[in-house]
Amino acid sequence: MKNLIILILTTFLFAQCNGQNKYDPDTNNNQKFKERYAKKRPKGSPTQMGFQEYNPASTLIVPEHTPTQAKYPFIDVHNHQWRMGNQDLIALAAKMTALNMKVMVNLSGRGWNRNGDSFLAKVMNNVKTSKHKNRFIVFTNISFKGIDDPDWTNTTVAQLERDVKKYGVNGLKIYKNLGLTAKDSKGKRIAVNDPRLDAVWAKCGELGIPVLIHTGEPFQFWLPRDSRNERWLELKQKPGRYRNPKKFPSWEAVIQEQHYIFKKHKNTKFINAHLGWMGNDLNRLGKLLDECPNVYTEIGAVLAELGRQPRFARKWLTKYQDRVMFGKDTWKPKEYAVYFRVLETEDEYFDYYRKRHAHWKMYGLNLSDQVLKKLYYKNALKVIPNIDKSLFPKD
Repeated sequence: MKNLIILILTTFLFAQCNGQNKYDPDTNNNQKFKERYAKKRPKGSPTQMGFQEYNPASTLIVPEHTPTQAKYPFIDVHNHQWRMGNQDLIALAAKMTALNMKVMVNLSGRGWNRNGDSFLAKVMNNVKTSKHKNRFIVFTNISFKGIDDPDWTNTTVAQLERDVKKYGVNGLKIYKNLGLTAKDSKGKRIAVNDPRLDAVWAKCGELGIPVLIHTGEPFQFWLPRDSRNERWLELKQKPGRYRNPKKFPSWEAVIQEQHYIFKKHKNTKFINAHLGWMGNDLNRLGKLLDECPNVYTEIGAVLAELGRQPRFARKWLTKYQDRVMFGKDTWKPKEYAVYFRVLETEDEYFDYYRKRHAHWKMYGLNLSDQVLKKLYYKNALKVIPNIDKSLFPKD
């Protein structure tokens, strides 16, 4: 009788330690599979369907964690709020609080069209008069229109200084058109390392504000649109993202232009957006960070690269824990849960939130508390000025 009791207890504890109840196809596998299969599914023939329709429900039963809040308060350093001038910031702050996001960095102070002072003034006034004014940081933007004008550089530098000292912005965001689609009056591409921009980078260093710069795109956008291209589905759904080598500079050329300014302007802090589009080659990104102590990076829109290499990504983020920040890019609150799950848990084989970015499954990195704190808020506090430190733990 004693041995029987021990056997029962052992079996129970083993099941609990494995995070699952004892296998029961009626109450475990079948229930989970039905939940997954019940989700809205695209139509497809039993014998023929396209890749975008094929979306099988996983039958794998493993421990699952679905955090809806970050473990620690965080700063999203890569966000876009296009109508902040007349936006309800109370409602926005409530959605942020639900995620445990303490501060949002709106990179689009002058909007996508790099609007005039009145646009930025309206944005900053809405922030400064809000009871949640300490929850928002705003970056400004510059236009490359008229770069041929002899006064363009001086005018742009003056605008940058005015935006910081008069309106209170805390950084400069460079959109991806620089180096790709921005052209001068003669139709010539404006390179990322165009010398007319040197004074802009230098002024940011002088003012003590970082430059968050998006250069290029995923290199797969330059590859043939065939069955071997990992981004084939995205290029099918978004054909305008294809970078025809006959019309665009090579990916390598644009990236090298960016790295040139990093190395030339050592007194300016740069935040290389989207892991510098090197999330698939973290060793190369690490080498860049080693060479350029003034460069940081963030994980906006490239989480899928980390989630498919959990062991190496964990080691890499641990090694470069002082150089990486949290970013998301597109403001869709429900999608943040996948970020938390990849960064904080050791879950296996779960979905990313957008198939065209990742047709593969995600795996949790289970980052240490020390690394998470730096990623979530400590590194941003070091680089971006005027963030309210009282919103975060003191440790």
